[in-house]
Amino acid sequence: MTIQQTRTKPPMLYQHLENLPDIFIGEILNGQLYAQSRPAMPHGYTYSALGGKLFNPFHDGLGGPGGWWIINEPEIHFVPEIEVFVPDLAGWRRKHTPKLPIGHQIEIVPDWICEILSPSTRSTDREVKMPLYAHYGVSYIWLIDPTKHILEAYRLDAGKWLEIGRYADTVQAAIPPFEAVPIDLGSLWMPA
Repeated sequence: MTIQQTRTKPPMLYQHLENLPDIFIGEILNGQLYAQSRPAMPHGYTYSALGGKLFNPFHDGLGGPGGWWIINEPEIHFVPEIEVFVPDLAGWRRKHTPKLPIGHQIEIVPDWICEILSPSTRSTDREVKMPLYAHYGVSYIWLIDPTKHILEAYRLDAGKWLEIGRYADTVQAAIPPFEAVPIDLGSLWMPA
């Protein structure tokens, strides 16, 4: 995957994002357009497995407490058409967000975001997106490295990220904000 960066005046920037070929995921971070190709299989496998693990108990309330919207690759507009993020997964507590918008541009700050780290996005996810997620008030973030088999969980505390846990390999873990149903991390890693 490659990340392309372009500086353009904000009103035109979103048009550039919309005009990207379908093979790219586009984001606008700190006034720059980032375009990346679709992820490799370990990333996609972990992304799909985690979404599956969270959807039934937290989105649908099957075998868990429910009370969440869990969405894959939402287009979040922290500032409409100026700060545009597409995390791998995001979640909104239904008590804060009883109804999701109809369109693809979501202007509601998620309660939780998950980024699956790839070699080409690792630094952007950590150094650019993570501070911006804190700035906009996302309560929790998970960073998952599918090749190292590590999940890092953070909670926003006074505007800064506080690491609440680092989980590895095949451990079964109750990870905030989804601690009600433990996750078998071994199921998140693509079989060798």
